[in-house]
This record gives sequence, C-alpha cells and structure tokens, in this order.
Amino acid sequence: MAAASPSMQDAELVLKLYDLRREAVLRENRSRLNGEFWPKSFADIQSVMAMDHPLNSAWRQVVSYWEMVYGMGVHGIAHPEFLVENNGEGLLTYIKVRPFMDELRAINARAFKHAEWAATRTDIGGQYVERLTRMMQERNPR
Repeated sequence: MAAASPSMQDAELVLKLYDLRREAVLRENRSRLNGEFWPKSFADIQSVMAMDHPLNSAWRQVVSYWEMVYGMGVHGIAHPEFLVENNGEGLLTYIKVRPFMDELRAINARAFKHAEWAATRTDIGGQYVERLTRMMQERNPR
C-alpha cells in the first residue's frame, strides 16, 4: 500500500526516470512515436509492431519504458499519484491504442496493463487521459 505522501525515495526514483527519458535514443524514439504514430485502425498498430516497420524500434522501446515506469506504481515501488503526475507522457500512446485494445490484447494479453492502471486507478492519470484525449480530438476530429 502506498504511503499517504511521496517519500525522498519516490523523488529520487522519479528523477532517475527523468534522467533516463533524456537519454538520446529514448528521447528520439519518444519524439518519433508521439509525433508520427496516429493509428486509425488496428491494422496501423499491427504494422508498427512488424519488425521491418520504420517505427518498430521506437514502439518497442517507448511502450516497454512506460510499462516499466507505471509498473513501479502498480507494484507499490513508487507513490502512484506522484509517479504518474511526473510521467503523464506515457499515457499518450495508451490513449492512441485504447480504441483497439481488445484486438491488441488478443495478441498480447498484458499489453498496456500498467498504462491502463495509471489511466484508470490514479486520479492524476484520469486527468491526463481527459486532457490528452481532448487534445487528440482537436488534432484529429472525426
């Protein structure tokens, strides 16, 4: 069970995660996936999952990074609200794939489980999802 308020260890972990996000390859892959990946169908997700897709390495690194980060909240390693408050960017890819989650989980039952937890089980995660969803709808109105 998480403590009522974040500890110094939580702060140190969040700062370490921030340092990792600044690593050049992860930074580039985050930028590419956040900017270039806008799935309109499950086929678009399947495409990026193919090893020969130009965004595949970005997909694998970014998705696994954010799942690891949110897993620290799921498993009580870090204060959940504090962790998500400082790592909301990871919810963007989750929101992009959320409409296709049933098909994705038919391939990988664990896909985005930790991001989903962050989005639905933390107050700040829910706020991020609402805001990011509005931003995406403004960017890509249907």
